[in-house]
Amino acid sequence: MIRFECDYAEGAHPLILKRMAETNLEQTTGYGEDAFCANARNIIRRLCGKETADVHFLMGGTQTNKTVIASVLRPHQGVLSATTGHINVHETGAIEATGHKILALPSENGKLTALQVEQAFLEHCNDANHEHAVQPGMVYISHPSECGTVYSRQELQALSDVCRRHRLPLFMDGARLGYGLAAENNDLSLSDIADLCDVFYIGGTKVGALFGEAVVITDDVLKKDFRYVMKQNGGILAKGRLLGIQFETLFSEGLYFEIAHHAVQMSLQIRDAFCAKGITFMCESPTNQQFPILTEEQIARLSEKYAFEHWKKIDATHTAVRFCTSWATRQDDVLSLIGDIW
Repeated sequence: MIRFECDYAEGAHPLILKRMAETNLEQTTGYGEDAFCANARNIIRRLCGKETADVHFLMGGTQTNKTVIASVLRPHQGVLSATTGHINVHETGAIEATGHKILALPSENGKLTALQVEQAFLEHCNDANHEHAVQPGMVYISHPSECGTVYSRQELQALSDVCRRHRLPLFMDGARLGYGLAAENNDLSLSDIADLCDVFYIGGTKVGALFGEAVVITDDVLKKDFRYVMKQNGGILAKGRLLGIQFETLFSEGLYFEIAHHAVQMSLQIRDAFCAKGITFMCESPTNQQFPILTEEQIARLSEKYAFEHWKKIDATHTAVRFCTSWATRQDDVLSLIGDIW
């Protein structure tokens, strides 16, 4: 079986495993206070152009989303998110378990707009009974989104402007950030994201690491006591060096960007092959996720050889499915799939 259902089916990039083996018997202090983590933090700060940013390493995306959101919101507040947002559809109520409501806004393409955010905030403020409703306290977006779509610099600038005007911290889920930065026609850089978001994270789990996410906090107000909340959520790894080593390796000599680019190129080959057969898509994705709309017969035939996700029922005879490439996707596997599309 050739697997295209996710971007974490493989282990880790060989250079990470090599570096872990090389440093295995070195003794370090724990809880992310070692030299490897310190160096990785400094590399990330330089790449973001934010020497004063706080950088913290956690282990997975759900844990990271929960920890960040819990650290930002006051007890009476909720988080604005697209209905398709990962925190709303794929995290088993992790945010609600912290006592905070997800305030979901409609989205077909996975993205929020500045206008939506402003309207939601003002509707709350202008409601005569606003004190009886959950107050919007922050905004959650993901880049790329659950639908593989990405924000342009103009879109992110507009969101940032609205959030800062209304003092709503803007949080970007970057579990697949590498693939967003490598996306076709992307015009956002890490430094742009650091300028426009108050907190975001750089995903490692889905982009070459065994596990790990790097949280970057640029807003001084949000920095206070973050490690307390990390610890409370089981987010401070005793062997924290394992995270530092991975991010240190990923950001040495541009490896993170190189392997993300590879995944996107594999994905675009798949997209073009489906297009060449006249197959339409649920949405237009320039990243490592593609969502062709297939008949039940096509799905059955392809499922004999390939693993992929059933995403959304379109009508009685068609379903949108997801083919997802990764940093380790092999060209031969992509060519095999392309040859079997009909």
